[in-house]
Amino acid sequence: MSTTKRHILDMTYIALGAVLIAAGAWITVPFAAIPFTMQTFSVFAVCLLLSGKRATVSVLVYIALGAAGVPVFSGFRGGAGVIAGPTGGYIIGFVAVALVYWAAEKLFGKRLLARTAALVLGLAACYLFGTLWYVIVYTGAAEKAGFGYALSVCVLPYLPFDAAKLALAAAICPRLAKFIK
Repeated sequence: MSTTKRHILDMTYIALGAVLIAAGAWITVPFAAIPFTMQTFSVFAVCLLLSGKRATVSVLVYIALGAAGVPVFSGFRGGAGVIAGPTGGYIIGFVAVALVYWAAEKLFGKRLLARTAALVLGLAACYLFGTLWYVIVYTGAAEKAGFGYALSVCVLPYLPFDAAKLALAAAICPRLAKFIK
């Protein structure tokens, strides 16, 4: 395959990855401080299907589209205000998921167990970054939201759902990966 065709294929997969993440964000159930969405499933699927490099770029494209005002975030919202808001840290944390996955892919190869473990570590990094962001935004808004409170509101209720989404992605994506060049 020529270099030009390879670049076109990469750009196409990256765009499709960003669209998949946006579609996951649009599947939203209002829940506590942070809505329940299928974004994490989409990020997991994009990583497992496209490779770490393409997945990282897909996440960055998704965030850039949202920051530019395209309504790709949950609740069909867009704009820099969403990223600067209390859930923005979790959105930016998706980059951590993809970067951890990419690093693990380079170190350990394509074994599903290693890739799944990388997604768990990446999700932990996303949770950490997002929770710290949440605390900073609410502390800056004159509300005292400590780290423990933020964990109880923003992370603990979502752990079983995110574990199920990761298991679903790990079960489905290896079967779909054979269709991706």
